[in-house]
Amino acid sequence: MTTQLPRTARPTHYSVSFTPDADKRAFTASVKIDLQVLEPTTTIVLQAADLTFSAAQLSGSGAAKITVDAEAQTATFTFDKPVAKGAHVLSIDYAGQIYTQAAGLFSIDYDTEAGKKRAIYTQFENSDARRFIPSWDEPAFKATYDLEAVVPTGQMAVSNMPVASRTDLGGGKTRVKFATSPKMSTYLLFFGLGEFDRATTKVGDVEMGVITKKGDLAKADFALKSAGPLLQWFNDYFGAPYPLPKLDHIAAPGQSQFFSAMENWGAVFYFEYALLEDPAISTQADRQNIYSTVAHEMAHQWFGDLVTMQWWDDLWLNEGFASWMEGRATEHFHPEWNSQLGAVAGREYAMGLDSLSTTHPVVQHVETVDQASQAFDAITYQKGQAVIGMLEAYVGPEAWRDGVRRYIKAHAHGNTTTDDLWREVEAAAGKPITAIAHDFTLQPGIPLITVEAGACVAGKTPVTLTQGEFSRDMPTKTPLAWRVPVSAEVVGSSTVAKTLVESGKGAISAEGCGPVIVNAGQAGYYRTLYAPTAFAGVSASFAKLRAIDQLGVMSDAWALGLNGQQAVTDALDLSLATPVDADPQVWGRVASILTGVNAMYDSAPADRAAFRKLALARLSPVFAQVGWTAKPGESTSVASLRTSLIGALSALGDPVVIAEAQRRYAADKTDPTAVPGVLRKSILAVVGRHADAQAWEALRAQAQAEKTPLIRDQLYTQLASVEDDALAARALELALTDEPGETLSANMISRVAGLHPDLAFDFAVAHKAAVNGKVDASSATKFIPGLARGSADPAMIEKVTAYAAANLPAASRGEAEKSVASITDRIKARKAALPQITAWVAKKG
Repeated sequence: MTTQLPRTARPTHYSVSFTPDADKRAFTASVKIDLQVLEPTTTIVLQAADLTFSAAQLSGSGAAKITVDAEAQTATFTFDKPVAKGAHVLSIDYAGQIYTQAAGLFSIDYDTEAGKKRAIYTQFENSDARRFIPSWDEPAFKATYDLEAVVPTGQMAVSNMPVASRTDLGGGKTRVKFATSPKMSTYLLFFGLGEFDRATTKVGDVEMGVITKKGDLAKADFALKSAGPLLQWFNDYFGAPYPLPKLDHIAAPGQSQFFSAMENWGAVFYFEYALLEDPAISTQADRQNIYSTVAHEMAHQWFGDLVTMQWWDDLWLNEGFASWMEGRATEHFHPEWNSQLGAVAGREYAMGLDSLSTTHPVVQHVETVDQASQAFDAITYQKGQAVIGMLEAYVGPEAWRDGVRRYIKAHAHGNTTTDDLWREVEAAAGKPITAIAHDFTLQPGIPLITVEAGACVAGKTPVTLTQGEFSRDMPTKTPLAWRVPVSAEVVGSSTVAKTLVESGKGAISAEGCGPVIVNAGQAGYYRTLYAPTAFAGVSASFAKLRAIDQLGVMSDAWALGLNGQQAVTDALDLSLATPVDADPQVWGRVASILTGVNAMYDSAPADRAAFRKLALARLSPVFAQVGWTAKPGESTSVASLRTSLIGALSALGDPVVIAEAQRRYAADKTDPTAVPGVLRKSILAVVGRHADAQAWEALRAQAQAEKTPLIRDQLYTQLASVEDDALAARALELALTDEPGETLSANMISRVAGLHPDLAFDFAVAHKAAVNGKVDASSATKFIPGLARGSADPAMIEKVTAYAAANLPAASRGEAEKSVASITDRIKARKAALPQITAWVAKKG
């Protein structure tokens, strides 16, 4: 078992009693830990951070001498004589902090019509329960918990389990005791306190609840109504009923740089934007995000909470699986949203990291707290999701589900490693998958499948497949080897052929005659490089492809083009070949490629103007069909396309869209139809991006006066999304004041970095202490280096490297290394691609 603690003892139960003082941002506490000493020892070492101790004693051994190691985040309890093997109780009196960022026990301030309010919550993943309880703060040390708190009378306290008792202590104080929790890891414990409202519904024997700040319950109605059917569906899928008596979904104002929601068992925490639907500002995309986030966190109640990875090496067992499961659940309940198309975008996001030398395997070696924090990335989530989807397609959905059920049953309330899952799926499927799974999870990188199609013979088209590796910064190295499940079909055919490419070579015979699509259905985690003749056929048939394959073909062509492995203009040709009636998500991908090219021209204004003219000619007719106003009966995907096109056309400098957004914003006070709630974010984004000093100050005044956190946060976000350099600098200065609120400051700095990465990084380095004070503990080693990732300035490479060398331990420089790799790749890609694109624009124009 991996552990950073001595293996001499382990806990079985924690009884915690504490009194928070929200005004002073501090708490006092005592804990009694039932533990098993595994071998005689004179010391017991627990993890503890920012805690001060007043006394400790062990049953049968008397008082302990307490030594704190702040750097190691440990507290050592030393006894005069060796403690015997067996059961003991360690009692500790201590005190700690209530933070202003989302780590440990933290507070959030928010405005209401009645004045400022303060609520407190906990966030313990990955390694911050030690800021609340001296504990074995590692996932394998599961224990049960009794939690009680002395709180202001009239405020609502919430934890993983229902309230067992309330006792009025007088003097405006109440003691709240919660029922004993099931056996679980420290990072899943939760406590919240504030002026809350709660609504519930019964789902079988489970009380499903939503908790919001007072007055906001209606905004949680969609989440509550979605959660009930999801619980029933998950109960069936996992073959194990949800084991707790209640499941609350708790919304809090504010933001974090690290997470949007957290799967605490029975008490899932969300920042408001991830749970609440506000008709004054929420979009269709927000509604879909709320649903998928709720589905993700509920899937964790089994995959993560009931069965937990043994150590952070296998974090993907939690996050990759929950990401995959959210897609499956969404597809089941909302097929109209075409969530499988969104999975292609997730795969692309993962490949963006996985194609650089700074990537890591899905199952990765983690030694430190910082490394565990840095493991929460696109490889863990989206690549994990993609690999699961590929393996499910390989063994079949029923066999996969049966394997998952076996895994849950075998390991309930325990800890696992990845091979425990493969073992159960393989047994259920009766088909070997472990070797394939190891190829995709124990080594990094992306297979590249090169496709050569032969002449059709007897109604079948032969295809030769060669496996290489897609890498953006190691193209000359010997490719890694994978066993790759490959699917193919002739365009227009309904018959999919499948094979396993092994030892670098494979062949497949597709039913029918015509162009062949490889990775048909896009279940595979690999890039597809077509030989020129084969690609010409696919390109000519692009309008006939299924939407998911249009996304896959276009995404592969764009990535391979930027990497110099095919013409970078091939993807642009596909954007011109995209039919006007293509799926809105395909048009969303076209828009993202065109805006990406636009950003590449930031130092070549004349060439950018020519490109913008062509890009606007491509997108404007599509937006003209969609229009600013929703049509009766239009699909939800069209509603999402409307907002994405407004954003894209704004980025491309479309004067018509910019002027209309500014007109609507100006008319909002007198015309209630000018800024409908579903377009408020889009209109604010256009106004903010193109603001001059006067417009920027008007947005700021609106933000200062706004009392609804969801709208207020959006206004400050747009102040930081401005194109103007001087105003962006002002936004950075504003972010370090008290005005935006403690949890929004880091987000503002990140938003400035979106358009001004060099400016944001330089500012953050110059104000390092102040910026780090606005960042939660889990993001401490990632935040400042990550600001530079979007830069294309060669000088930034040395700046990031120097910052990391001076400020980060050698084992905690992963984010800095990723930023350097990204900058290096961007410089290379622009140098190679822009001349080709400029020539292409001149030819098309």
